[in-house]
Amino acid sequence: MQNQIEPTKPLDHPVVVTDSTFAEEVLRSPIPVLVDFWAPWCGPCRMIAPVLEQIAQKHAGKIKIAKMNVDENPFIPMQYYIQAIPTLILYRNGHPIDKIVGALPGPALEKRLLAHIS
Repeated sequence: MQNQIEPTKPLDHPVVVTDSTFAEEVLRSPIPVLVDFWAPWCGPCRMIAPVLEQIAQKHAGKIKIAKMNVDENPFIPMQYYIQAIPTLILYRNGHPIDKIVGALPGPALEKRLLAHIS
């Protein structure tokens, strides 16, 4: 009996990325990736988290949502000049194509992202 490889299921929830997994998960992703640079003590970061969950579910396979804790991972945020959180950066083909500083309401954030992924 042969081992069958299951097809990759679209990711329908945010994935945690670190300084060491950033290149693989974000820069080499075949689909656009929205990275949420956040910290546990940040109120607006906690407010936007459910919105990002919904976007990940609704647009699974079209966009990947990634979360990077800036307190635990200082290198990548420093490299991309993250000075305030939440900061959301949308990457496509390994390059940042949009940057949002602060927490946008869900519909406004989704509309902005759809302009890049549709």
